[in-house]
Amino acid sequence: MRPGTFWRKARVLLFALGFIAQTSALAAAPQRTVLVMGDSLSAAYGLAPEQGWVALLGERLAQSHPGWRVVNASVSGETTGGGAARFPRALEEHSPDVVILELGANDALRGLPLEPAQANLQRIIDAARAAGTRVLLTGVEIPPNYGPEYAGAFRAMFATLARDNDLAFVPFLLAPIATDLSQFQADTIHPVAEAQPKVLDHVWPALVPLLD
Repeated sequence: MRPGTFWRKARVLLFALGFIAQTSALAAAPQRTVLVMGDSLSAAYGLAPEQGWVALLGERLAQSHPGWRVVNASVSGETTGGGAARFPRALEEHSPDVVILELGANDALRGLPLEPAQANLQRIIDAARAAGTRVLLTGVEIPPNYGPEYAGAFRAMFATLARDNDLAFVPFLLAPIATDLSQFQADTIHPVAEAQPKVLDHVWPALVPLLD
């Protein structure tokens, strides 16, 4: 065998061995999880599941943060009470590293008292913290016909939870599209497919620091 041929084959072999070692290391690394606990705003209501901002988040993480996955535990119509009841099992089943908490809209739309809603969200935050899980809280807002006092107290509830627990915080999930009715389905509550990337882009800056 000529020397040049030998060294070319040696380089190819070394490259292949390095690739195999790198692939094995990635495969052996534990997968990390973002768990989304939300309602219809995160459950892609009225859309195909892959069109929702949570599914788009999974696609983005696959590109930007390999090794991370998204579990969408959102349920349309969910209240904070339902979320608090479901969360311990979701925590045990998925062992998330990060929880995106998007609940409360259905409590407000039903005109429920806000004190229990805040307590329910605090229960979820406490359980996540006890498990060593980081929390990103996303607030929502309600239409003005519920009255300025109730709407203001509802808005303040999220800000208080974020401040008192020192959480990563998105004050209003739908802020980038809220004033444009063309971004919503006929019910004027749920975003259309074309609006979902804007929602993701709004959440993304608050989430990224929790992934590092």
